[in-house]
Amino acid sequence: MATPDIKFTKFVLFVNALVPATLLGWDAYQQKLGANPIEFATRATGALTLIFLFITLAVTPLRKLTGANWLVKFRRMLGLYSFFYGFLHLLTYIWFDKFFSPREIFEDVWARPFITIGMASFLLLVPLAVTSTNGMIKRLGGKRWAKLHKLTYVVAIGGVIHYYMGVKADTTIPILCAIILAGLLGYRWVSGRLAETPKKDALGITTR
Repeated sequence: MATPDIKFTKFVLFVNALVPATLLGWDAYQQKLGANPIEFATRATGALTLIFLFITLAVTPLRKLTGANWLVKFRRMLGLYSFFYGFLHLLTYIWFDKFFSPREIFEDVWARPFITIGMASFLLLVPLAVTSTNGMIKRLGGKRWAKLHKLTYVVAIGGVIHYYMGVKADTTIPILCAIILAGLLGYRWVSGRLAETPKKDALGITTR
């Protein structure tokens, strides 16, 4: 697979990833978010958070399956967009639902498990976003940085559970999200196990 113009492709990705937020903001300005605009905005930003998390997690399988190693250059931006939409999701909740009331937020987190899981998942996204720069990678060291960013798996799992628990009726989409996530994480587990399995050469000698 030919390597594309990375800078141009990054620019296109950056612009297109902003399109959902732009459309959501425009519809909000035009008051076209339906009968319950707060719920619509909250669900839309939550869904976008999961979508970008899944796309971020899909980079490694796609890179390994296709040999397109240049895909890794977009993973950081995709991960930051996950944080961006997660922040919008949280902001929609604390601003338009709870009006920045610490007491109401605390009571909601305490009383509603799906809010607790969602809040915890977002908080785990924060150190991932903070340590996404080249400087932080050098400061932490490659191994420690990679180990820290495995929290992405925990965040994605928490996000899917949060989504499932927050749906009152039709759980089809949350279940589909769980299946997609299981496939993404399952690929990593299988590929990791295969990498650890000793191999034998033509003479039957075990190698790595």
